[in-house]
Amino acid sequence: MKMNKILLIDDEEDILKVLSMSLRIDGYKVITATNGNKGIELFEQTSPQIILTDLKMPGMDGLQVLKKIKELSSDVEVIIITGHGDIDSAVEALHYGASDFIHKPVKNQALSIALKRAKEKLQIRRQLKEYTEDLEAMVKIATKEIKRKSTFQANLIRSSTDGIVATDENWKIIIFNPEAEKIFGYRRFEVVQKIDARDLLPPYINNFFNQKLNTSRSNEDQPWIEVLVNSKGGEKIPVRFSGTFLWEKNKMMGAVAFFQDLREIKRLEKELVDSERLAAIGQTVAGMAHCIKNILHGFEGGSYLMDVGLEKDDKIKLTKGWQIIQRNIQRTSDLVLDLLSYSKEREPDFENCFPNEIAADVCDLITQQAENFEIEIVRDFSEKIQAVVMDPRSIHRCLLNLVSNAIDACIFDENVPKKHQVHVATFLENDGYICFKVEDNGAGMSQEVKDKIFSSFFSTKGAKGTGLGLLVTSKLVEEHQGNIDVMSKEGDGTVFTICLPYKKAS
Repeated sequence: MKMNKILLIDDEEDILKVLSMSLRIDGYKVITATNGNKGIELFEQTSPQIILTDLKMPGMDGLQVLKKIKELSSDVEVIIITGHGDIDSAVEALHYGASDFIHKPVKNQALSIALKRAKEKLQIRRQLKEYTEDLEAMVKIATKEIKRKSTFQANLIRSSTDGIVATDENWKIIIFNPEAEKIFGYRRFEVVQKIDARDLLPPYINNFFNQKLNTSRSNEDQPWIEVLVNSKGGEKIPVRFSGTFLWEKNKMMGAVAFFQDLREIKRLEKELVDSERLAAIGQTVAGMAHCIKNILHGFEGGSYLMDVGLEKDDKIKLTKGWQIIQRNIQRTSDLVLDLLSYSKEREPDFENCFPNEIAADVCDLITQQAENFEIEIVRDFSEKIQAVVMDPRSIHRCLLNLVSNAIDACIFDENVPKKHQVHVATFLENDGYICFKVEDNGAGMSQEVKDKIFSSFFSTKGAKGTGLGLLVTSKLVEEHQGNIDVMSKEGDGTVFTICLPYKKAS
């Protein structure tokens, strides 16, 4: 497929000349036509894969050109050139299969983007078509010649850098290439004609195939998408997935799924994140100095009150000074723990635990502080959650950070008459995740604040906060291969939701 050959159709010779010159400079071989009929004739003679055609032309207009070209070859990408007043016609052209449309006067950037999209579509269509055609040919083995081709294609599948899993009409696995063995951890002889593919594939992929089976009878492919698949050993493997059905006379003859192993890419991404984290330590030192300075001011204030109390035998000042020193000792401890958690690389320490008990312990620890400010702690723990294998210390640290922040949000809320509450809930997700939700009806956040909450040393608590709590929480969730979501509206409160994968306790 030669994607550098372009057929350009426009009845305005000046535009034709300028565009063709620009395209040739960019390395394209350009064939030009001044009307639709001539363009169709040149298309049949030269077979270009990309066509640029003006929409408004005398005689055969751009829409008619598009329809005729799609009749001759559905694999060709057609880009419509239109004036600003022809948007309805341009949309209609997209309905008939146009790849894109660009406005006059044609700008180089818009043209470059449209051509890039067209070439990407051609490339993806070619790759998926080749895979599908190869596999369909294997199903139709009947003659010696087809058998020879089938053997050749089988060699291609075995050497493919994509994991390929194909099934028959009963969902029994019939193709499981070496790359699929690496991804899923099974040997070919363990799965071929022995395992139902739906037992091997994750819920998202099964849902995709079920939906396609019920709604379509075409060979339309699933666009590449990132998902997690479970290996034989229970490891969650990140992959890119695409798949399709194989049809014969409106009957499903099988399905095929393609997988690209992303573990190495994810490893490199993680190394990049780690290097960025180490680079950020230099910036962290400056922020830490500011935090330590604020803490030292607290120690100085407490120390001064205690000196005055000792000098004048004033127990009230002694007590107040000691309370200030205690608070700053806790702030120092929190700062050190947060810095250690953020700067140190760690693997989750998985063990049997009860998530509801962890959440309950966090609520117990924070209840007295909440009651001091007349804030109600509401617990809503799912009884479906039993003993699981997770990292209890990470969960405890994350929840303690979130619940503490929720209480602070209620304390800082200027809506004094409001009865403040912090809801702590646990629940199960269908795709193998346990979720923890912390919701408050406190001060809430503006969008500007929300965009910064996971930044180093950003805090809305002034001198009372280190700005590392949510940063550490996010890091711990990422290490646990989970995700964290936040919703907030200024004045209405905030909801943090953490979802973490788990295994059933043995």
